[in-house]
Amino acid sequence: MALARPRPGLLAAPAVLVLLLAGCGQGVDNAGAKSSANSAASVQNCGKTVNPGKTPARIVTMTPGLTDLVVKLGAADKIVGEAQNRTGKISESITHDKAQLLSDTKPPAREKLMTVNPELVLAPTSYEFNAEQGFASQDQLSQAGASSYISTGGCTTRRASATVTDTVEDIKNLGTLLGRQKEAQELADRTTADLDAVDKAVAGKKKPTVVQLFVDEGKISAIGAGVEYDIIKRAGGDNLFKPTDEEFKKFFAAAISPETLLAKNPDAIVFATQTPELGEKARAYLTATFPQVTAVKENRLINLKSTDVMPGVLGNVDAVKAVAKGLYPDAL
Repeated sequence: MALARPRPGLLAAPAVLVLLLAGCGQGVDNAGAKSSANSAASVQNCGKTVNPGKTPARIVTMTPGLTDLVVKLGAADKIVGEAQNRTGKISESITHDKAQLLSDTKPPAREKLMTVNPELVLAPTSYEFNAEQGFASQDQLSQAGASSYISTGGCTTRRASATVTDTVEDIKNLGTLLGRQKEAQELADRTTADLDAVDKAVAGKKKPTVVQLFVDEGKISAIGAGVEYDIIKRAGGDNLFKPTDEEFKKFFAAAISPETLLAKNPDAIVFATQTPELGEKARAYLTATFPQVTAVKENRLINLKSTDVMPGVLGNVDAVKAVAKGLYPDAL
């Protein structure tokens, strides 16, 4: 089956993947930091200070998951652009008509982004600001008067050790930047409660073994670190590839051979796709190629939405719930 190839610098292709690989690039610059007495709007992000100087009135979200977060904070009317929405249209949660779809399968070109005059650009990883790919860098945005924010789990120094609870930090940070602290605290509390409920449901149970795979035209990569790894951990799974493994010490994903997967013989396989149709193709490929693997024989192939495994999105919690349900059908 035809699968999209990973974008440069990432193992994050938009087709069949086991937990979307995203976010390895340069660190956060002092994106749009300005001298201002508005200290309440200042947050620390990837080791730098972000201070728009005023509450942003024109926001661009670089993934639908961040759109969802802004909407839940009550600032949907501030969104003027959305990127990397592979449905080809603006998220339905944006009900006003002033928002533009800036791109579908990759970040928008610098010129395209600048046409909406953003005051704050939110991205899941540093890749969205890679000038070498033709995207607007954080310095360029700053020069144009715009601030930028990278999800905590997408920071260069955090990417390999990111956790689902990093999203809680992002909720609070964005609440500060958008002047929505009350809404942010309420959302953070609900998010934490949802995760606590999963923890309680799977506590004390025997952990099934799990692998997360990225599959592209017969080539397989495993994920052994990052928020993707933590999603499995929080769901009560025993990931057979771990951050302490040599191949994952420098990057959170690594190529493996079919023989390695056969030898690991996981109880469950987790993969993420952009659409249900691609999910069915992934399932068919794994079923046909690895019929002897326990996960295939017992039909424990868990398909997640690719947008739910990006750093800093509320979908991380949905992913934890989905994996936990797949591993422990009677627990949730």
